[in-house]
Amino acid sequence: MPASLMGIFLALASAAVWGGGDFSGGQATRKSHQYQVLMLAALTGMVMLGLCALVRGEGLPSGRNFLWGALAGASGALGVAALYKALSMGNTASVAPTSAIICALIPVLYGLITVGLPTTTQLVGFVLAFIGIWLLSRSPQAGDGDFRKGLVLAFLSGIGFGGFFLFISFVEKGQVFVPILVARTVTLAIAIIMLRVNRLPSPGIVSNPLALLAGVLDTGGNILYLLATQLTRLDIAALLSSFYPASTVILARIILREKVSPAQLAGLLLCLLAMTLIIL
Repeated sequence: MPASLMGIFLALASAAVWGGGDFSGGQATRKSHQYQVLMLAALTGMVMLGLCALVRGEGLPSGRNFLWGALAGASGALGVAALYKALSMGNTASVAPTSAIICALIPVLYGLITVGLPTTTQLVGFVLAFIGIWLLSRSPQAGDGDFRKGLVLAFLSGIGFGGFFLFISFVEKGQVFVPILVARTVTLAIAIIMLRVNRLPSPGIVSNPLALLAGVLDTGGNILYLLATQLTRLDIAALLSSFYPASTVILARIILREKVSPAQLAGLLLCLLAMTLIIL
């Protein structure tokens, strides 16, 4: 199998795994505060990455890999914080799609500038993918709300997640687990700071199993995405990885019996069409 095609499949796999992590994390926040969930998820990810690094025999990261891993962790954690604050304002229908689109847009623009334009067919796929992501992010239960209320925070959230996509892609080939371990360590530190600022207690290790599962899935998505960026174009890897709302919607429909809106169904179909065009 060509390396670029393997990179495409890994990016799609990261989207599926990340979507499962989002679903698990969303369910976990029904029991615990979001920053407690973030702390448990970061801890689980660190254990998983540490074991994988030991088995693979990865040594300490180079100064460059440490820097990019730390920046990715900080950017991702700050993106989560901005998203939670924006969603708390009751503007899910406008905040979620804005954040998702900005998240995908940053690495896509970087790839277009540094690598050049992809094929015409892939460009059409890019456009359809952005529309599909926006439709998938819409919740059937969410009201229209006032977009302006969460606009700034939504942009900050998208920049934070997009920054993670971009920074982690700068990691040198050869190391996979250690740079992400650095990122998760920074995320843990930020989660602890948020708990202290909000005067919340640290959660017990086994207090919320779904939060632990979210950490495993989120870390798995990180690993798959990093591998994808080493095998295919950054813009293609980032855009396909941004299909993660699709698996979240599917899991919510199967497990929670939540209604899938016509907009979300259209988004799923558009993402499938976009995926086909990008792979061609």
